[in-house]
Amino acid sequence: MVMSTQPTALSRSRAVLALEYPMSLGRYDTYEKAQRAVDYLSDHEFPVQNVLIVGTDLKQLERVTGRLTRARAALGGLISGAWLGLFVGFIFALLDSQSGAGLSGILATVAFGALFGVVWSLIGYQITRGPRDFTSVMQVVATQYEVLVEHKFAVQARELLTQMDPMAAAQAQAQANLDAARQQQGHQPPTA
Repeated sequence: MVMSTQPTALSRSRAVLALEYPMSLGRYDTYEKAQRAVDYLSDHEFPVQNVLIVGTDLKQLERVTGRLTRARAALGGLISGAWLGLFVGFIFALLDSQSGAGLSGILATVAFGALFGVVWSLIGYQITRGPRDFTSVMQVVATQYEVLVEHKFAVQARELLTQMDPMAAAQAQAQANLDAARQQQGHQPPTA
C-alpha cells in the first residue's frame, strides 16, 4: 500500500477556508453588507486574509419555470445534443485537416448529436414521468452572513468596524456577548 504525504486538493481547500480560532465580528442580513464590512477593513490596511464570510441558515429555493411535456423534453435534448455535436464537429475539423470533411463532417456530427440528445432526453423523461412533470431552477441561498476573524485580530477589526458604523458595531458586540453567555451556560455542569 502506497501512502502519500502530499496534501490533497480537498484538505488544501479546507485549510484555506478555515480559521484557527475564529471570532465573530457581526452578522449581516445580506452578502453585500458583509462584503462592505470586509472591504472597509481592507481599505484600512487590515490583514483581510484572516477574515471569513460564512453564509448561515441555508435555504433551497426552487422556482418552477413550466410544465414538462414529451415535446419540451425532446426539444431540449435536440438543442443540447446539437450544441454538443457542433463542438465535437469543430474539434474533428480542426484535428483532421487531411480528410477534407470540413462542413459536411461538422453537419454530420451536429445531426448525430441532435439525434442522440433527443433519444437520451426522452429516455430520461420516461423514467421520471409522473413524480416530476415540471421544469425548474434551484438555488441554495443563505439568510444571514457572519463575518469571522482570527482571534488575534478581533480587537483591531472591531475597532475599525466601530469607526465604520458605531450603532451596528454596538449591536454586533451585544450579540457577540449574548452568544458567548449562551455558550458558557451550555458548557456549565448542572448544579444539584
